[in-house]
Amino acid sequence: MPANSKNSSILDFYGKPPLSKALPLSMQHILAMIMGVITPPIIIASIVDATLADKMMLIQIALIASGVCTLLHLYGIWKFGARLPAIFGVGFAYVPTLAAIGGQHGIEGILGAQVIGGIAMIVVGYFIQYIRHLFPPVVAGTVVLVIGLSLYDIAINYIAGGVGRESYGSLNNWIVGGITLLSVLFASQYAKGLMKLSAIIVGIVGGYVLAWALGMVRFEAVHTAPWFTAPRIMPFEMEFHAAAIVSMVVICVINSVQTIGDLSATTVGGMNRELHTRELTGGLLGNGLTTTMSAFFGALPTATFSQNVGIVAMTKVVSRYVLGLAGLFMIAAGLSPKFGALMTTIPYPVLGGATVTVFGMITMTGIQLLTKDEMSARNMTIASLALALSLGIYAVPQAIQRLPEMLQLVIGGSPIVVAAITAFTLNLLLPYKTLVDEAMEREEIARSNHDTHAIRAGRRADWQNG
Repeated sequence: MPANSKNSSILDFYGKPPLSKALPLSMQHILAMIMGVITPPIIIASIVDATLADKMMLIQIALIASGVCTLLHLYGIWKFGARLPAIFGVGFAYVPTLAAIGGQHGIEGILGAQVIGGIAMIVVGYFIQYIRHLFPPVVAGTVVLVIGLSLYDIAINYIAGGVGRESYGSLNNWIVGGITLLSVLFASQYAKGLMKLSAIIVGIVGGYVLAWALGMVRFEAVHTAPWFTAPRIMPFEMEFHAAAIVSMVVICVINSVQTIGDLSATTVGGMNRELHTRELTGGLLGNGLTTTMSAFFGALPTATFSQNVGIVAMTKVVSRYVLGLAGLFMIAAGLSPKFGALMTTIPYPVLGGATVTVFGMITMTGIQLLTKDEMSARNMTIASLALALSLGIYAVPQAIQRLPEMLQLVIGGSPIVVAAITAFTLNLLLPYKTLVDEAMEREEIARSNHDTHAIRAGRRADWQNG
């Protein structure tokens, strides 16, 4: 449907539903992503020994960058932006690499390397139209599948109360997480209309009320946060170190593969069609642009948010107006830290109970992508080895602790990196064979064995007849 068509459908990308209908649908995207946006800067701030003021600034600019990046990909500027119902923001996938760089070179080294990493993304985006055939469904689907599987521990840790917290694993946390999950399931399976589509926010509201009643909600951060703070250009100096740049370029290029997987999951799961090359090119170019520009304001690299991909796949709500409200909210939250602080009062068990179903939907979308291609022995080899190596190393990180530090940064940071490298490489190296080719090959082997058996039988008869 053309962009200038007037309609109010939440199931159409260009639809503009009434605010009363769009806002609750938008809120569940906000609630699903906001902890993911503010957690990376919190982690990195502690690693680089940032002051409290710098920590608050990193959180603030992360929210603004996430909102701006989301709007860019929803509405697009020139060739930049996917123009798809996707949420982008400061991403978890970079955290291990950023932590390693920050531990050695501080926030200055991170931001300097990030500029080069974003440029690498733009280069990949520019050439993707010529190399897209190197990312068939078996590669993209495997990456999406690993994305979903690798998020499960995040959801469970959230339900348990958040790693490192005193109440981790307590009965109250599991009760709140369980009630939240049951509320999501009930609304998604038994409710109708808007309530059904807003199942995640229904669960979050129910879990939040219960958590508040149990004394798990704290408002101190809201009281102390200022009402308005403007972002600054170049709040930190930039430093350029070769090892940091190499590590950042590698993770940024690998993240481009994750972007391919997430955008493919968005169109397949939410729009029932394949991803167009123009959308993929715009997505990669836009992500590279925002990653580069964000560094000049102190924001960390941006990426697609897989949990929001899962929401789109589950609800089929693809209106960019709905997701655009989420982008505007993130910008407002960044400009008004008090507004953002209110969202951070949502306890981890509530977020975990609400998102575990979403992460499961991402996994199923990956399987759906995989089955778009023939599950030949070749493709099953690619997918199975990528899964085994990525999740195996993820489960036993100490297995690579004696490898060179650079290699640890690349393959130890995220199972998505290992899965992407493995699937991509095997797809290039293994000879292409269809199911028909493999069936003919088996028939040829069987025929050859039969001929050999007949020859041996004839020789045996000749010997017996002397």
